Amino acid sequence: MDVELREVHDSDLPVFYRQWNDPEALRMAAFTPKDPADRDAFDEHWKRIRASADVLRTILADGDVVGSAAVYGEPGEREVTYWVDRAYWGRGIATAALRGLLVEVPERPLYARAAADNEGSLRVLHKCGFRVTAQARGFANARGEEIDEVVLHLEG
Repeated sequence: MDVELREVHDSDLPVFYRQWNDPEALRMAAFTPKDPADRDAFDEHWKRIRASADVLRTILADGDVVGSAAVYGEPGEREVTYWVDRAYWGRGIATAALRGLLVEVPERPLYARAAADNEGSLRVLHKCGFRVTAQARGFANARGEEIDEVVLHLEG
């Protein structure tokens, strides 16, 4: 499968909105908006981040929009994030997309956070060189409770 990253287009946003409202994907991601179905909040979020200095990319697999990837935050504290449509899980797309993003954004250190039980995301992060450096607890909107999370770090 050919995986590419490109700038986010307006036409990608309805796809992202649909992906962000998949109940199983939300549960796995855990740390999500309070109400992912709030389209106005979704649109405002994307308007704000697209106007920022963050690096936002659409993930394409064989030309189809299958997710998003980003680097955001203040220098020295920047984090990576990504979302891949559940229909494409387990095909190496997230790993390929994150590797591409890391080439595009060579600054280090970079950080990531994941629910401690999100084995798929942790596997992707480890394959891309991230290592667990801390454990924490945080409120997971998608699960309605506080859960364990891990903080990962990528050095240069």
